[in-house]
Amino acid sequence: MKIYFSRKNLCIPYALFLVLFVIAPVLVVLYYAFTNGEGQFTLENLVGFFTSANTIGTLIYSMAVAFVVTVLCLVIAYPVAYILSKSRIKRRNGLLILFIIPMWINFTLRVTALKEVLSAIEGNLAYYPFINTVIGQTYDFLPFMILPIYTTLIKLDKDLEEAASDLGANDFRTFLKVTLPLSMPGVISGIMMVFLPAMTNYVILDILYNSTYIMGSLIGSYFSAYNWHTGSMISIVLFAIVFAATLITNKYTDIDNAADRGAML
Repeated sequence: MKIYFSRKNLCIPYALFLVLFVIAPVLVVLYYAFTNGEGQFTLENLVGFFTSANTIGTLIYSMAVAFVVTVLCLVIAYPVAYILSKSRIKRRNGLLILFIIPMWINFTLRVTALKEVLSAIEGNLAYYPFINTVIGQTYDFLPFMILPIYTTLIKLDKDLEEAASDLGANDFRTFLKVTLPLSMPGVISGIMMVFLPAMTNYVILDILYNSTYIMGSLIGSYFSAYNWHTGSMISIVLFAIVFAATLITNKYTDIDNAADRGAML
C-alpha cells in the first residue's frame, strides 16, 4: 500500500488541531455568550457587559495596568535589545542567555520569589495593588519585549547606518531616522506580546495577593460560579478587542514595511 504525501495531506493534522482546540471551543463560547439559561438566543449578556459598573471598571483597570506594564517593558527592553545587538557576538550570546534563563524557571517559582522580595520591602502587598501588579507583570513579561526587538535589530542592514553616517548624520540622528523606524515591526510585536496577556493574566495577582481586578480573574470568577453565559460574553468582548488590535498593528506593520521597501528602492 503506497502512501502519497502532499501538502494537503500534511495539513490534515494541523487542521484537526485547529478544529478541536480552536474552532470548537470558540463556537462553544459563542453559544453560551448569546444564549440564556434556557438555551434561547439573547443579547442580555452583551448589554449587561456594557451596563455593569463591575465589568467596565475592571476592563478600564486592566487596560490601565496593561498600558503601564507595556510602556515600562518597552522603555527597559529597547535599550537592552539595542546594546545586545551592538555587542560582539561572544558577549552578545552570553548577555542574551542572562535574559532568557529566567524564562526557563518555573513561572510559579519566579512569581513566588518576587512576592517574598516585595513582602520584605513593603510588608502587606495589599496596600499597593496597582504598583505590585505592574512590578509583577513587568518582571514576567520583560523578556517577551526584549526578544522580538533584539531579533529585528540584529537583522538590520548595517550598510544603511553607514550610509546615513557618510551623509553627515550623527549617531542620534541615524538612530532616529534609520534604526528606530526599521525596528518598528519588532516593537509592535513586543507590544502585542506584552499588552494583551498583561490585560488578562491573573495568575500573578493570585500569587501576589488574592485579587479580582484583572479581566482574566473576573472571567474565572463567573465560570467558577457556573455563570458560563456572562463569562463567555466577557471572553468574546476581549476576543474582539484582541482581534481589532491585531488588525490595526498588522496594518501599521504593512505600511511600515512598504515604506521601508520604497526607501530602499
